[in-house]
Amino acid sequence: MSQKVYCIAQFQPKPGREAAVFAALQALEPNAHREDGCLQYTVTRHVDHPNAPGTSYPIVFHEIWASREAFEAHCNRREIQHFFATQVEAEDGDVADANVCVYTDEPQDFDAPKR
Repeated sequence: MSQKVYCIAQFQPKPGREAAVFAALQALEPNAHREDGCLQYTVTRHVDHPNAPGTSYPIVFHEIWASREAFEAHCNRREIQHFFATQVEAEDGDVADANVCVYTDEPQDFDAPKR
């Protein structure tokens, strides 16, 4: 059974603040890479491509954590909480909206007892 947690964290910067948000998120990468259970932690920015015409927030973190506990420890780090408090939740922050979701790679009811 897989214990991995996959996180997609999308950020919509306020107008004219995309570069600042991207830089602030990039600054979080080095410490996250040193965390126990961090398998992948990469901030990306949207690029136009004719084979991928969908819409998304312009900045997206792709994260893979070894376990739910590792992901929760990451979320509770002061550096991460400070980013959300000052950039997402604060009126004068650079982020207009954020959408953070977690996923599993297990099918629904994986290893459920048979009835």
